Amino acid sequence: MKERVTLTLDTNLLREIDSKIDGHRIKSRSHAIELALLQSFGGNVPKVAVILAGGVGTRLQPITYEVPKPLLTVHDKTLLEHLFDLFKKYGIKDVLISIGYKGHKIKETIGNGRKFGVHVNYVEEAKPLGTAGPLKLAKPFLTDTFIVSNADELKELDLMDMYMFHKDNKATATIALASVDDPSAYGVAKLQGNRILDFIEKPKRENAPSNLINSGIYIFEPEVIDYVPDGMAMLEKDVFPKLAREGKLYGYPFSGQWFNTGTLEHYENAIKKWRDIA
Repeated sequence: MKERVTLTLDTNLLREIDSKIDGHRIKSRSHAIELALLQSFGGNVPKVAVILAGGVGTRLQPITYEVPKPLLTVHDKTLLEHLFDLFKKYGIKDVLISIGYKGHKIKETIGNGRKFGVHVNYVEEAKPLGTAGPLKLAKPFLTDTFIVSNADELKELDLMDMYMFHKDNKATATIALASVDDPSAYGVAKLQGNRILDFIEKPKRENAPSNLINSGIYIFEPEVIDYVPDGMAMLEKDVFPKLAREGKLYGYPFSGQWFNTGTLEHYENAIKKWRDIA
């Protein structure tokens, strides 16, 4: 529930607040003030984040013959550390990492997470479970709204605003959507308002329904786990289409940084262009 209040603020402070309004992520002066207050007082965000770090990284071979993809470094930090930086910015310090391929190296490097300012637990895939299967292993830890992120992208977005968007829409699942110039190499979101109707896989550029793609970070309600079939399962093929058909899947477009590191070319580009999270 929200209540209306009247504030008297210094003119210079109001100018600073107004400078945050972009008409997209921050839509009005009241929205900007609400976000600032929530951030200052540790406002509502999910308390737990899950990182999917079990993949083999075949497109990054031969590097990944020796180093699991989540431990690749950009600016002397592993991809996992960059995700920790994003989570810590919003006070999220409980992290669950799903590991599989060379998972022992991830555990040796990250440990309990204390040296990185987070608290880490692990779920271990005895065999590959895809992007959805690990959530069933993690179910005992996921009793409230939670974040899920792939381990092989770099992203910077406002998780508090995304969480408010998720709750305002009463979504079961919200996908952060990144904007790209050429969406033809990705799954492209087909939207009706904020609701995702479908993902069109690798459309021709001229036929793409939008330039918004799945950025690999999500906010889920625990009931999402009930949509995951047993064994190997993919969020993109086995879970999201079901949620979309039921009108429970929403898209949150954001304008922050997003870099795919899944190929040698993309990894090199990320090293050159990524700006570390302050």
